[in-house]
Amino acid sequence: MTDTHIDSADFMAHVKNTQILWALQDKTSEGWVILDSINFEETDVMPLWSNAELAKEHCIDEWVDYVPKAITVSDWLEFWIEDLAEDNVVIGIEWRDGGEYLEVELADFSQMLAEVEAF
Repeated sequence: MTDTHIDSADFMAHVKNTQILWALQDKTSEGWVILDSINFEETDVMPLWSNAELAKEHCIDEWVDYVPKAITVSDWLEFWIEDLAEDNVVIGIEWRDGGEYLEVELADFSQMLAEVEAF
């Protein structure tokens, strides 16, 4: 179950200042961490974090071969949305094991990013 106490506004405020969000990428294959959604059937979730330190905490166990990778807001808006939409992916904001994170529809998340993008 997602934790409704996680505030997307806090996440977006941090991203607005840095213009960067963080995901986990495999060191070798350069694949990204994608998981099964806990809220939507037949839907994947891409976990994202507002800083490298939070992302790095998850580079253990089955993700030991992954590293935090920065994605700029402009790159997200230009390159990521179409591919993730085709794959029916939602976004897990400040993902935590055990379901303590907020799942947001890709279109809603990308709209929030567009609103904080610095031109």
